[in-house]
Amino acid sequence: MSERVPRVEHLLFGGHLRQLRRSRDWTLAALARRSGMSVATISGIERGARGASLDSILVLARALEIHPARLFAYIPREES
Repeated sequence: MSERVPRVEHLLFGGHLRQLRRSRDWTLAALARRSGMSVATISGIERGARGASLDSILVLARALEIHPARLFAYIPREES
């Protein structure tokens, strides 16, 4: 089975997750230990190869000790 082409939103989310993880000097393995998720799953999310479910977002936010909304901080605000 071939890997699907990442959606732009998945790439942006994953890149932001990677940035948050690296800002703590954590490896993928460190975040995996803290979250209970597999390295492969986190790596897939960071690469944009897979989307993150609501449950995954909540688990990642808890592991990173941030509010879940911070995982979406890469989205520019629209002006009214």
